[in-house]
Amino acid sequence: MKLSIITINYNNGQGLEETIVSVINQTYRDFQYIVIDGNSTDGSRDVLEKYDKYIDKWISEPDSGIYNAMNKGAYFANGEYLLFLNSGDYLYNKNSLENLFKNNFHEDIVSCSLYTYSKKNICVQTPPRKISLYTFIDGSSLAHPSTLISKKIFLQVGGYNEDSKIVSDWIFFIEALIINNCSYISFPKIILSSFNCFGVSSTSTEQRLLEVQKYLGGKFPRIIEDYMSLKEEFISNSIYWIVSRSNFFKFLLIVPFKIINRVLRLRNYLGKRVGIYFIKS
Repeated sequence: MKLSIITINYNNGQGLEETIVSVINQTYRDFQYIVIDGNSTDGSRDVLEKYDKYIDKWISEPDSGIYNAMNKGAYFANGEYLLFLNSGDYLYNKNSLENLFKNNFHEDIVSCSLYTYSKKNICVQTPPRKISLYTFIDGSSLAHPSTLISKKIFLQVGGYNEDSKIVSDWIFFIEALIINNCSYISFPKIILSSFNCFGVSSTSTEQRLLEVQKYLGGKFPRIIEDYMSLKEEFISNSIYWIVSRSNFFKFLLIVPFKIINRVLRLRNYLGKRVGIYFIKS
């Protein structure tokens, strides 16, 4: 079997049903579907029973958190690849999987674009063409609802770190791609999934930043120190260059726009950052 789709849920029956419907309506059928519910009390179990014949494996029992539930789902997976599509998220359209699997790929990590939405914004997040530590250094990550993970690599890395409450998927991708140097391919022209930005990892910005800093400081202390020093040096040099010019106010107005343009062009050229393109804001 090529793919195992894993949905975790806790007290989000409406979102769970939307996710299930998007999965069972796919034109591509070579997948296993697993749902892990954390013993919900809102009627989610009724939703699971309603769609029981379409779900290969589902359980409803207490767990110790999001990543414990995701690891539990991976344990039951038989597919070559894992796709974590949690309740409230859904596959972009009925041809999403078929569009992806028309391509011949064997890489460990396969990342596509993600349609994201909230009360304020609608945007498309595109995966980087290349991967380096620079991709993740500021807390950016590949989007797990639109990224396939080889089960072999998932087990090799040890699954998701359950000590982290928010950024364990980010930690996993660093462990897999940077430390274990697993293979990677991206399909930015394929929008695989839609992501609801009201989830835990989307709203707890302060907690996310603390977890990112804690991990990077512990894993790459010397690299992070150098990175922060270079950032400060770049800012200082930029300010010095501007004020040392004649016709100061002219440069003060023009230079920031030039710098932004150069940075965006550089990032696009390097292809190592996650792209965000706003559709509505």
